[in-house]
Amino acid sequence: MHTVAVAAAGQLLHFELGVAYEIFGNPPVDTPDWYDVRLCGPGPIRVGPFLVEPDHGLDALAAADTVIVPACVDVDVPPPGELVEAVRAAYDAGARVASLCTGAFVLGAAGLLDGQRATTHWAHAEQLSRAFPAAEVDPDVLYTDNGRVLTAAGKAAAVDLCLHLVHLDRGAALANAVARRLVVPPHRAGGQAQFVSKPIQPADEHALSRLLNWAEERLDQPLTVTDLAREANTSPRHLGRLFRATTGEAPLQWLLTRRVRRAQELLEATNDTIDAIATATGMGTPTTLRRQFKRTVGVSPQTYRQTFRTPPPTHLPG
Repeated sequence: MHTVAVAAAGQLLHFELGVAYEIFGNPPVDTPDWYDVRLCGPGPIRVGPFLVEPDHGLDALAAADTVIVPACVDVDVPPPGELVEAVRAAYDAGARVASLCTGAFVLGAAGLLDGQRATTHWAHAEQLSRAFPAAEVDPDVLYTDNGRVLTAAGKAAAVDLCLHLVHLDRGAALANAVARRLVVPPHRAGGQAQFVSKPIQPADEHALSRLLNWAEERLDQPLTVTDLAREANTSPRHLGRLFRATTGEAPLQWLLTRRVRRAQELLEATNDTIDAIATATGMGTPTTLRRQFKRTVGVSPQTYRQTFRTPPPTHLPG
């Protein structure tokens, strides 16, 4: 069972701590062998109005497969040395280490951000860059994934990164099941913007929400920006602005992302051929599906299916 160690030391924010424990500690219905979550710290700590009592010491981080470092309350206060050392020891032992929001300052202090793309809440990104000049800090993205070192921006982006980890470990179907339980979008790419400078009017937001649902039901069709604009009763130019403000992506890029996600679900849950999946997702040809899938996911559809294919249920006699 994959072990997730949540570091509970220093002055923490309760939201990010709760997000990590909720996602990794609460499996979807009828899901065996979920994560083994361990809350690790030197002793009881006050997290906002809550008293948190870790069930393992910080030395348990080194035995984990994944280490989650929640957000720090005050980035001007150096993180506890014992926490920094434990996080570094976990990484040296082979763990995947992910920070949520200002937890990135702990990773920086441990030397894990040197030469890596990193992010944190946009309000603290400049300070993170000054504190750790060897890191490539991007203040605009939701999260970064360098393989074994991952960082998330503020609050909601912590949910996105944790779902991203579930997606990597257990596939799209289970990540989507967790997202549905949390009533959040099933996937937001890490490169999306942290925030938009101009709020979207409720009427526009509602219109786009209907449009996204409409498009999701027609991914097998050759949709164009003109088709989307016509359905939304707006101009292609306005639709492009609305899409970028809401999703962080242009309309066609959003469509491609959704087609690839649908392909992942079909590869996991069905025995459909690559040709059939290419047709069902609107990719047109197997060649296009393979090219776009590998560009987005990083592996071929066949490799993905072999990795994440859900085994058929075992039926006992009687």
